[in-house]
Amino acid sequence: MGRKETVFKYFNEQKEYTNDRVALGIEKNRKGFAELSIKDCDGAPLKGVRIKAVLEKHEFKHGANLFMLDELETKEKNDKYKELFKETFNLATLPFYWKDLEPEQGKPRFEKDSPRVYRRPVPDLCLEYCEENGITPKAHCLNYMPWSPDWVPDDIDETKRLLDKRFHELADRYGDRIHGWEVINETMEIKLFEDRKFFKEPDVVEWSFDRADRYFKNNELIINEASSASWEQFKYNRSAYYLQIERALLNHTPIDTIGMQYHMFYPREQENVCIERMGNPEKLFAVLDQYAKLNRPIQITEITIPAYSKEEEDEEIQAELIKQLYSIWFSHEAVEAIIYWNMVDGYAAFAPQGDMASGENYYYGGLLRFDMSEKPAYKVIKNLFQNEWHTEEDCMTDGEGKAHFKGFYGKYRLTFDVGGKTVEKEIDFSKKASNRFEIIL
Repeated sequence: MGRKETVFKYFNEQKEYTNDRVALGIEKNRKGFAELSIKDCDGAPLKGVRIKAVLEKHEFKHGANLFMLDELETKEKNDKYKELFKETFNLATLPFYWKDLEPEQGKPRFEKDSPRVYRRPVPDLCLEYCEENGITPKAHCLNYMPWSPDWVPDDIDETKRLLDKRFHELADRYGDRIHGWEVINETMEIKLFEDRKFFKEPDVVEWSFDRADRYFKNNELIINEASSASWEQFKYNRSAYYLQIERALLNHTPIDTIGMQYHMFYPREQENVCIERMGNPEKLFAVLDQYAKLNRPIQITEITIPAYSKEEEDEEIQAELIKQLYSIWFSHEAVEAIIYWNMVDGYAAFAPQGDMASGENYYYGGLLRFDMSEKPAYKVIKNLFQNEWHTEEDCMTDGEGKAHFKGFYGKYRLTFDVGGKTVEKEIDFSKKASNRFEIIL
């Protein structure tokens, strides 16, 4: 069996089920009807007005991490990174790893002139880029214990005190500019005797969210977990991650959103095992269906789909697998965001730049090659959100000045042809709103 047959074994076997569920889910969960009421400045309805509705920005969030913002080795590469990121994504995950944000106690790296740390662009720089380009920022992560600074003592009370201070400072500085905050990450990855004492506390999740809720009053508070606990070790309502969240919610812990990583971190020779655990559409839907019962939205927070090489067939397989997975996630009612991890090959974690045999570089899991050329994977994501899942509709007002169109939720540009003149307006067409718009021309 060739690699392509191995990777798409379950997708091929379940093609009819998957295609039907994806198509129905997208129609039901990602699209709706907008009602337009067009009037003149005196309030009289305008009939016969031609309208063109064009989706400008999806309400559904899709993005990648922004860890290489101005971190590449040449200006040309940095400019290309910024250009290609904003062309395709509407969300960016920003690095708030405590160890790298505050390597020296009391001297956090917030400002643009702070000392450089590889793969850790400072928050002020990231936010400037996001705000200039209409990209929603998201923070990763308030309490990620393995990334605690060396100066934090392995003492429970002192760790809590220092985390409280960190939460407070970040909320004061960035709470109004960053809505979504991952509060705690990878608690299922505990290494028993290697981890810090506070990480082993039975209420580490509850404490972290309660403390975050104290300072981040109007923010989205997200729990995040690794791929193994999220997908591979799935046992329906007996799944460890599910039980952890269920227990926390029963204890009135303010978890707003469930984060699930999706890193296919398997060596190439074990890809058949990876596909068995993570590449079965029926199982993927079962996982999402189960976690949806917790009545919290789901984010696919960190995605790595390996190509394993620069070979054309490997890159095409990566792209097709991304298309299949994104379609499943996008179609599911509970999912609110899909976030790829590393955009560029050669700059992943635990490896020197460009060393494709080391660390996470081994997987060739980026959407761009090391030279910044676009892989098929990048083009697939761009095409999904800008062409396949895109709306451009023409309609005309009736005798009562009303018109309707069906489309994907998001920000729209409406162009009106009124008496030979062209007028443009913007509307926010949201899944969470009634979507009845009165427009005065």
